[in-house]
Amino acid sequence: MQHVQGVAEYFGRVPAIEPLELCARVPTPEPEQPYVPRCNYHFLLKTRENFRQIRVLSLAVGVTGTVAPLAERPFRLLWLGRVSSAVGDALIPVALAFAVLSVNHSATALGSVLAVFTLARVAFTLVGGVVADRLPRRTVMLACDGVRAVVEAFTAAMLFSHNMTLPLFFVTGAAFGAASAFFGPASDGLVPQTVSAENLQRANALLGLSRNSLNVVGPAASGALIAVAGTAWVFAVDSASFVLSAFFLLRLRLPAHARAAPNNFLHELRDGFREVASRAWVRASIIGFAISNFCLAAFLVLGPPIFMRHFHGARDWGFVSAWGGIGAIAGALASGRIRPPHPVSACFAASVLIAVPIAALARPLPLIAMAAAWTVASASITIGNTWWETTLQRGIPAAVYARVRSYDILVSFVFMPLGFISFPLIGRELGNGATLLAAAFVVALSNLAVAFVPGVHEVTDTHEPETPRAHAHAA
Repeated sequence: MQHVQGVAEYFGRVPAIEPLELCARVPTPEPEQPYVPRCNYHFLLKTRENFRQIRVLSLAVGVTGTVAPLAERPFRLLWLGRVSSAVGDALIPVALAFAVLSVNHSATALGSVLAVFTLARVAFTLVGGVVADRLPRRTVMLACDGVRAVVEAFTAAMLFSHNMTLPLFFVTGAAFGAASAFFGPASDGLVPQTVSAENLQRANALLGLSRNSLNVVGPAASGALIAVAGTAWVFAVDSASFVLSAFFLLRLRLPAHARAAPNNFLHELRDGFREVASRAWVRASIIGFAISNFCLAAFLVLGPPIFMRHFHGARDWGFVSAWGGIGAIAGALASGRIRPPHPVSACFAASVLIAVPIAALARPLPLIAMAAAWTVASASITIGNTWWETTLQRGIPAAVYARVRSYDILVSFVFMPLGFISFPLIGRELGNGATLLAAAFVVALSNLAVAFVPGVHEVTDTHEPETPRAHAHAA
């Protein structure tokens, strides 16, 4: 997988009560502990100051190389499609929270809706990988956009007519989560088909940059739209964003990717696992990401209550979280320009920095130091994700890529929720300080260990796709 997409994809669809955009659709740990959005409104009101900082970082790193893939028409259409839907997605987390609470004034109800979405996505992720290897990936993405556009349009219509109910939120959440599970492997697998090999890393960096930039401003824009027009309009905008995404994808013409001979579903699923297990660099990396995501949850779930006791609660947590967003943008810009000779090893070496904010929270450092620690960690996550995704696209044969990627994605949606559940309980027994220091030690040690696994270090930035293991075996 990857580190929960810069803490971005995982939290990308979570309500405002989550600390990061990455908390997509994960229940709040405890109702009595306010869970703040990644981009707190108080901080985002300082829009000019925020964007001045982003602009300075952008100029320092250099943007020209990052946008070079847009010169290639196929990738430009794919990018426009993904950005179109991401605009709506960045607005939804806040709207979903208030829409559910307007129907049922209960944090439990909201958590249940988020849990249904997450469970549906987990349940169908591996299925989505098999389907994306069997069928044209553009077709899979178009079908997913169609389903999600209908789901969001239905939700908007029910909210407009005041007929939305909690059971309907469960149904729409499950449908949306399932469609998203199919979309992810297909979308990631399509990127190498749309861009030249020399621009692949920049293309992944640009997609990360676009996503992180939208997640910085999305919560504030959503709050403003809700205040002016209500939650239904946000769902209507999200529905329209999927229609626009489909419009760009329909204009994208690509030859079909290489596909293996059709087989029964369980056999193809087993082949996908064999492809993961037979490659030391993939196997070790997924284990490393799982440990990192689990330990990172300690910072995200214990941070808000610690900030309530030692700082100014939501305001300061939002400040730190927003700087994390800026760090993710800077990391995306840098990741398009830096090409380490051993990208997977470099990914995990950089990911050691995830331990810094976790350790800094144990006996909380001053606010500025906390913000700096989370900025550096967010940048390292985004850089590592770009290097990992690019290497995976280069090193895994197209015929099995979506299945391998689906196992990778699955880790994001399993281990972080486990951390959300576990660390509050561990903290009560051992104390938050000891728990955070232990999590920081484990994440630093595990990333360092994976970086020096021989099979991981052998992977270079010129890594070529290997022969599919399952197919070679079958032959």
